[in-house]
Amino acid sequence: MARTLRCHVLALGSVAVLALTACGGGGASPASTGPNGLEKATIKVGALPIPDPVALYIAQAKGFFKEEGLTVEPVTITGGAAALPQIESGALDITQTNYVSSILAASQGKKIKLVADMYRAAPNTFEIMVPKDSPIQQVADLKGKTVLVNNLRNIATLAVTTQLKAAGLSETDVKFAEKPFPEMGNAITAGQGDAGWITEPFITANKNALGFRTIADTMTGRTADLPIAGWMATDAWVRQNPKTLAAFQRAISKAQQLASGDRKEIEAALPTYTKIDAKTAAAITLGAYPSTLEADRLQKVADLMLEYKYISGPIDVKSLIAASPGG
Repeated sequence: MARTLRCHVLALGSVAVLALTACGGGGASPASTGPNGLEKATIKVGALPIPDPVALYIAQAKGFFKEEGLTVEPVTITGGAAALPQIESGALDITQTNYVSSILAASQGKKIKLVADMYRAAPNTFEIMVPKDSPIQQVADLKGKTVLVNNLRNIATLAVTTQLKAAGLSETDVKFAEKPFPEMGNAITAGQGDAGWITEPFITANKNALGFRTIADTMTGRTADLPIAGWMATDAWVRQNPKTLAAFQRAISKAQQLASGDRKEIEAALPTYTKIDAKTAAAITLGAYPSTLEADRLQKVADLMLEYKYISGPIDVKSLIAASPGG
């Protein structure tokens, strides 16, 4: 993520420190039966103010949720470390998540389900960047350096580690430190880090404002087209609200198809819920917006996590995916 900002995103926190409650996760408010026989007429959905969840806002603007008899209330989240407990407590019904954090949570016994896809990496959407006058010219030069990431042990560190390995280095050859995407450029300029793993719109912003340059695109080779982010709910919520979930899935899939086929729809939506202005929205590099959640692609993330010891044993991601409206 993938992208923000507490990002791409693409950007969601390490789940290792979470102490999720064991309550049922039945929903954000008492159930109120709605049109079309929905178990809940209104749901709260967590999302980051970044390009990844743009389909949520396209669906709102186009009336796709309304067509399903569903009212969706977007809730701005700061990252997975906050969103995971929120769906467990019922403060949120569904939330944005990055897949590394979700798979890590599942490996620790968290009862979650992935309910829809959101964002997939594309070239030049997640980059390792350095100041223009930095002596660092390539990934191999990062040995002994500090690399800023939005969160530890999530998609950021995994993506950087794959590039380190390709350059003959390991994860322990660098020091990772956390810094929110919006603060990363200034932090590196101030000497708090030597390089940063950065996503849009901050790639474009740091190039234009600070003259940063890219030393590596982290979504190439084995991480090309890597699934980054999706929508998540608790297993209990999915079981208790099958018609509501199906309505959400249909509307989101329709909006994802629109985003995928017409960039102008994305550009129009971004300024409505992010700090990205229209000029920047037209300039940034975007990833893909899949309309279906494909287990084969997602398995690639779990397999990379096993290889780099983010999880201790293999995970079949099919067990984490909630059924689509078509079964």
